[in-house]
Amino acid sequence: MVRHQVLAGLAMAGLAVAAALPASAEDIKIGQTMPYSGPASAYATIGKTEAAYFQMINDQGGVNGRKINLISLDDGYVPVRTVEQVRNLAESHHVLFFFNTLGTPQNTAIRKYLNNAKIPQLFVATGADKWADPKHYPWTIGYQPSYQVEARIYAKYILQNKPNAKIALLYQNDDFGKDYLTGLKEGLGSKASMLVATQTYETTEPTVDSQIVSLKGSGADTLVVAAIPKFAAQSIRKVAQLAWKPLFFLTNVSISVSSVMKPAGVENGIGIITGSYGKDPTDPSFKNDADMKEWRVWVKKWDPSADPIDVNAVYGYGLAHVMVQVLKQCGKNLSRENIMKQAANLNYTPPMLLPGIKVTTSPTDFHPIKQMQLSKFDGKTWVRFGAVISGAAGS
Repeated sequence: MVRHQVLAGLAMAGLAVAAALPASAEDIKIGQTMPYSGPASAYATIGKTEAAYFQMINDQGGVNGRKINLISLDDGYVPVRTVEQVRNLAESHHVLFFFNTLGTPQNTAIRKYLNNAKIPQLFVATGADKWADPKHYPWTIGYQPSYQVEARIYAKYILQNKPNAKIALLYQNDDFGKDYLTGLKEGLGSKASMLVATQTYETTEPTVDSQIVSLKGSGADTLVVAAIPKFAAQSIRKVAQLAWKPLFFLTNVSISVSSVMKPAGVENGIGIITGSYGKDPTDPSFKNDADMKEWRVWVKKWDPSADPIDVNAVYGYGLAHVMVQVLKQCGKNLSRENIMKQAANLNYTPPMLLPGIKVTTSPTDFHPIKQMQLSKFDGKTWVRFGAVISGAAGS
């Protein structure tokens, strides 16, 4: 009954609802926005998988005897809509905190509001470096490795393996993409002139074909693409159509075999390099891995609409584990202050992280994941190589 009231009320307000779990006076009410529509809708499975995991927890009795009520709304990857939805969730639905809201410009648009209101903004689904700023934004914490760290890792690889490279960069024209520009320049250091061409794109553009043509025309022999899945797939296809053969690096947030590599044509992605921190369900080396076995059983039972090889679904599954761990650490004290305190006091290894990688936070360390391992696409899966590389922004 309550669930239907929540859905009806949101529908009357013209809001798209992805998941509203049954509510009661004892619920832990969590707010979230996701791009269930629009150019970043490939990420929609993240919110759906998290909702499915919380439903399982509820069916098992909840956390410390309380059920999780996730209200996940569509913002279409439009920051103005994110602000509207977040205000609605905070002021009308009185959510306790926000969890894994997706997008760099989207989270930027709500960060000041949530910090002023002292509402936790936990484990945002963006690797922008600025989410680790406890001094100025003590109510906001990131999750995945910093985009700047990732870009510096690529720069280090280029300097070691192709020291005379001519680098081209395609990036989204916001803080997400600009972090890669910053990280590449910092990583190249005195060799920053190796970056010979850059192109940006807006998420409202239909394609990035012209940008790829321009980057090829620069004479670059190395390409870094910092784009969300739709534009990442377009980039891979266009590079192949142009018969361009650069050393190709692709942002970690767009490496799903099902939502990026297959639409791009898997044969077109052979040789692309990325940085990884999570286990990929398409990787045969994890066939008998305990986490992977548990994932396959879980997704079939609890999230059957998800593509079991989609790393975005795996990401949501692992992050839901982390959120439940925070709630367990809170015990009976579910004040916003204690929730934030526990989020900043983690030493935890959720399932589906690569060996040697774990989640650690402290009151002065809001970078939960600080390690990555390089991987190369072989036409079927991402093959890891080299050591796990540690480091936080500024290191």
